[in-house]
Amino acid sequence: MHAGEPEPATLALVAAVALEEAASAYAGLGMLRLKWPNDLMAGPAKLAGILLERIGDAVVIGFGVNLAHHPENLDRPTASLASLGFAAPDPGSFLVDLAEALSRWIGRWRGEGLDPVRTRWLERAHPIGSALTANGAEGLFEGLDPQGALLIRRADGSVETIRAGDVFLA
Repeated sequence: MHAGEPEPATLALVAAVALEEAASAYAGLGMLRLKWPNDLMAGPAKLAGILLERIGDAVVIGFGVNLAHHPENLDRPTASLASLGFAAPDPGSFLVDLAEALSRWIGRWRGEGLDPVRTRWLERAHPIGSALTANGAEGLFEGLDPQGALLIRRADGSVETIRAGDVFLA
């Protein structure tokens, strides 16, 4: 971590916007949506996911993207670019595109802070007002706080901040 750069936890959002940018080059803009904090969806089906792990001063980012095939018979719908009717990119070419997008977004994150990443994430995510459940809390997607945490508006009007956990869209 470099002095003065945003919190490492916000790298999940950086990785997500880079992944969405790279995948949308193959699927078309608007076909894919981000689900907090770092899943890539095609409608109700998961197309890709990201895992981050901190090792010492480094953060390792792992991407799982269904290009030509996708797992079946899971507890949730899944898809691949090929199953959506798009040409499955060569994995090496996709990796280059993803690495370039990630490099650009990390540069913006380091140079401009989280705001442009957060803005892009919100533009590419499920709409504000979408029904969801996170950590047992049901409500409507209210956006992201300035640090990238999920905001849920509960039925009683209160807003709950979720910093970690599983999110399910209704």
